[in-house]
Amino acid sequence: MAEHKVIPIKPINHRSAHITQGKARAANRSMYYGMGYTESDFDKPMIGVANGHSTITPCNSGLQKLADAAVEAIHEAGGNAQTFGTPTISDGMAMGTEGMKYSLVSREVISDCVETCVQGQWMDGCVVIGGCDKNMPGGMMGMLRSNVPSIYVYGGTIEPGCLEGCDLNIVSVFEAVGENAAGKISDQRLKEIEQHAIPGTGSCGGMYTANTMSSAFEALGMSLPYSSTMANPHQEKVDSAKESAKVLIEAIKKDLKPRDIVTRKSIENAVAVIMAVGGSTNAVLHFLAIAHAAEVEWTIDDFERMRKKVPVFCDMKPSGKYLAVDLHKAGGIPQVMKMLLNAGLLHGDCMTITGKTIAEALADVPDQPRADQDVIRPIAQPMYDEGHLAILKGNLSPEGSVAKITGLKNPVITGPARVFDDEQSALAAILAGKIKAGDVVVLRYLGPKGGPGMPEMLAPTSALVGEGLGESVGLITDGRFSGGTWGMVVGHVAPEAAAGGNIALIEEGDSITIDARQLLLQLNVDDATLAKRRQGWKKPAPRYTRGVLAKFAHSASSASKGAVLDDFESV
Repeated sequence: MAEHKVIPIKPINHRSAHITQGKARAANRSMYYGMGYTESDFDKPMIGVANGHSTITPCNSGLQKLADAAVEAIHEAGGNAQTFGTPTISDGMAMGTEGMKYSLVSREVISDCVETCVQGQWMDGCVVIGGCDKNMPGGMMGMLRSNVPSIYVYGGTIEPGCLEGCDLNIVSVFEAVGENAAGKISDQRLKEIEQHAIPGTGSCGGMYTANTMSSAFEALGMSLPYSSTMANPHQEKVDSAKESAKVLIEAIKKDLKPRDIVTRKSIENAVAVIMAVGGSTNAVLHFLAIAHAAEVEWTIDDFERMRKKVPVFCDMKPSGKYLAVDLHKAGGIPQVMKMLLNAGLLHGDCMTITGKTIAEALADVPDQPRADQDVIRPIAQPMYDEGHLAILKGNLSPEGSVAKITGLKNPVITGPARVFDDEQSALAAILAGKIKAGDVVVLRYLGPKGGPGMPEMLAPTSALVGEGLGESVGLITDGRFSGGTWGMVVGHVAPEAAAGGNIALIEEGDSITIDARQLLLQLNVDDATLAKRRQGWKKPAPRYTRGVLAKFAHSASSASKGAVLDDFESV
């Protein structure tokens, strides 16, 4: 049998297609006339505006004004705006429910939407506007597949909530649930926190997944400077959306495309910023997928390589003190990047969507952060000398797993396994006081195939923090964590349980070691015992046999490869 070779589909050359298939396109102009186009419009570039607006979540409910501003700017600059929608799933709302399984799936749906509309309608450029977590990588992956001049417009962060003079955010609510279960706060207090945590539109306020990815996109060169930390309710966010569309028109004239910008060096820049700001563990999964879409060589081990040389010098939630709005006031991502550039930790020659190199874009940014703030520390006085996103390996994760290791007093734990095959039973055990200091909670069959969809575990991890066990209980999973998670937690364990990884062979009471110092995730059971257990293990039947979750479970690659759906050699 001949070996099957997968040949990647290359993006359409849209300008050539317009010329060589001009007659066919002319035959369809009547469709455009039906939307009010005139003959002169056909000499203008067709610009897609991928609008993630929805009233599903506050992250996206403030996007329409940004889309309107982009459309206005496109028309003013001599282009035709073609608006289309992309869906979203609210991680915060779906957390802890069956709906959470659709979150990572939505990343793929969004990327498919962007690619399908841009390629199917022969668009000359695209503005992607998104807010909630998966809007970010989904939009970027679609832009990279289509590879026409494109720019990402982040919807903006939320402003902090406030209760009796104290700032609140979405993670405050999840942790309050644990505090309430432990008897530390009353039901009324929990209700007050719930009602005051989210004051309006915008994405979750800490350096959680949405703000992590927006910051990384700015460093990548695919978003405008300062745009990643702006608050959605502020006028500067609308102004930035309008400016982004104008910049895109110029990029179309220069034929400056995403794959000209997103290279191995620019991904290193993005990851350097992720480390510096203490970003989300989800960035590992998403940048593996983004690199795959860009056909850039990048592996899970590259994150560990970057971690060892980039310090954490921004004091950001969830393990620090400040929110994205505070980082913006302190100088934003350009200030962080300028400090990295001066330290030799950024590639200044990388191109950006503005047509300037990174070094040129940062030329007027101060070398040092302002002395009247402590959000951004001097790079010589960091919070941590090395990055926070560690790749742990061992017999439980030979392909790798991801841990956020900063903010912990003791990054080593060995304890008995408390095994759960679903999130709900684990959460119930935590809230019932059945998990004790020294335990290692195992949440499995929650990976890309097993979940399916690799749901996030914010509810159990926040409950542990609320119970006062964040430092003393370990938790490992083949699922994911919210960007708001902190504690002795390890996710993305690969191979996952549903694929026969050793996490499937753990039994209640087994000794497990999490050692962030040695980058080790180890099941302390001898090989002979594991081999015997493997003989008795049976792959579970799929949880879903129809629909989008079934398709995702069938096609998803390992988390160590980004859980993408088009890595056909690994399926």
